[in-house]
Amino acid sequence: MKVLVAVKRVVDYNVKVRVKADGSDVDIANVKMSMNPFDEIAVEEAVRLKEAGKVSEVVAVSLGVKQCEETLRTALAMGADRAIHVETDAELQPLAVAKLLKAVAEKEQPQLMILGKQAIDDDANQTGQMVAALLGWGQGTFASKVDLAAETVDVTREVDGGLETVKLRLPAVVTTDLRLNEPRYVKLPNIMAAKKKPLDKLTVEALGVDVTPRLKTLKVAEPAKRSAGIKVANAAELVAKLKNEAKVL
Repeated sequence: MKVLVAVKRVVDYNVKVRVKADGSDVDIANVKMSMNPFDEIAVEEAVRLKEAGKVSEVVAVSLGVKQCEETLRTALAMGADRAIHVETDAELQPLAVAKLLKAVAEKEQPQLMILGKQAIDDDANQTGQMVAALLGWGQGTFASKVDLAAETVDVTREVDGGLETVKLRLPAVVTTDLRLNEPRYVKLPNIMAAKKKPLDKLTVEALGVDVTPRLKTLKVAEPAKRSAGIKVANAAELVAKLKNEAKVL
């Protein structure tokens, strides 16, 4: 069984994001980049399934600029068998990403596709659902547990009321939540070994996908600074402030 895992290069989650002076976008010049944390969980789950003998091959795929190769090498160091890089400098919005992943899936014919539920840069939470719809596959989103069988996969997913378990016929798409697993620490020998693993190159043109943006960003701005909190002497004063100043009562 083959598993396809999508990984995205994003600003590292420890970095304080800055907005460009002209408000056109986020400033990523000289900023540390890394794999999207939810995608790390997706890679870890795929590798664990392989280590359990349920999967024969894990293929990592990334879409974007040349530096995405570094993200793919991290996935290979974590345990992926090979990688595919669809290189492009174009702005890739969720629908374009879904179409590219669909094209790669049709080429690779995986039985399971695992993605992070969302990327921490745009927080769109759309790609997994879109690619499942385009492929006509079942989908299990926000997975906190995955049980893979020969022809089906049981996905325990987090919903507002608690947990829900769905059984999907393969092939299927699964998106990962934070509580699915804890990604492993990548050791130096694995990083060195990853350099020898195959990394194939594809182009948007070769896949025949139109990645023209459908949405236009008008302005990017930091959230307004919050005023400092205050202490009140008693409940009556609190109610008065909520009613007269905050206007929420």
